[in-house]
Amino acid sequence: MMDQVKIGAFIAACRKEQQLTQAQLAEKLNITDRAVSKWENGKSMPDSSIMLELCEILGIKVNELLSGERMDTDAYTQSAEENLMILKRKDENSNKKNVLFAIIYSVVLFLGILVCSICDLAITGEFTWSSITLSSIIFTYVISFPIVILWKKGITGSLLALSIFLIPYLYLLGILINVPAVFTIGWRMSLISIVYLWIIYFVSCRLHARKFRAAGISVLLAIPLNTCINVTLSKLLSEPRADIWDILTVFLLLITAFLLFLTDYAKNKGIPK
Repeated sequence: MMDQVKIGAFIAACRKEQQLTQAQLAEKLNITDRAVSKWENGKSMPDSSIMLELCEILGIKVNELLSGERMDTDAYTQSAEENLMILKRKDENSNKKNVLFAIIYSVVLFLGILVCSICDLAITGEFTWSSITLSSIIFTYVISFPIVILWKKGITGSLLALSIFLIPYLYLLGILINVPAVFTIGWRMSLISIVYLWIIYFVSCRLHARKFRAAGISVLLAIPLNTCINVTLSKLLSEPRADIWDILTVFLLLITAFLLFLTDYAKNKGIPK
């Protein structure tokens, strides 16, 4: 079994040999310095997706990383097989947990649909309001399932599903509740919001190691988002484009963004840890 404390101490020693701070190593790997700190304190292990890059930066081999020490050729060969088996079992266990959680999640939503349908039939004698619940639960399931089964790796899939199914869902919902405005107004708001979500998603991916900076940019982008929504609604509803609350919202967003950028600067000015 891998000794996380030993591996963490080894990572810290190799990092210092390369004259890198935790923040600098994190930036090279496009992760947070908190993640590096957790490795070095033995609280977690580097993800397998970045192990090769981490080893290249630290000037070590993968099996040396997993063993928490430098090795000669004979010890390296023996350790390689052991570490590969450990990683394989770890991935298998993780996959089993994800599948189990996905099954439980699916069963719970199915039971929700079943209970609502039975109640609707018992009260009204036909399917009325339960059709709204049914469509909403199915929509939620389709959007959330990639994250449920893949966790962080499923975010892209969930965003893609949201982009594809949100507008059709609003169209169906408008028909079910007999309110056309749900679709006529909703699809425009949805397009604007989806574009915003994709932008902040790419910003977050690009600045994964600088979460506060990514958050600050996302907050700033909320200002044009708010403006686009207000302009669109004013044209559709013939109402004023902005009021005092919109001005206050922009002001609060600017303050929030400034504080996030300030925090990012304070955390990443290169002070050794």
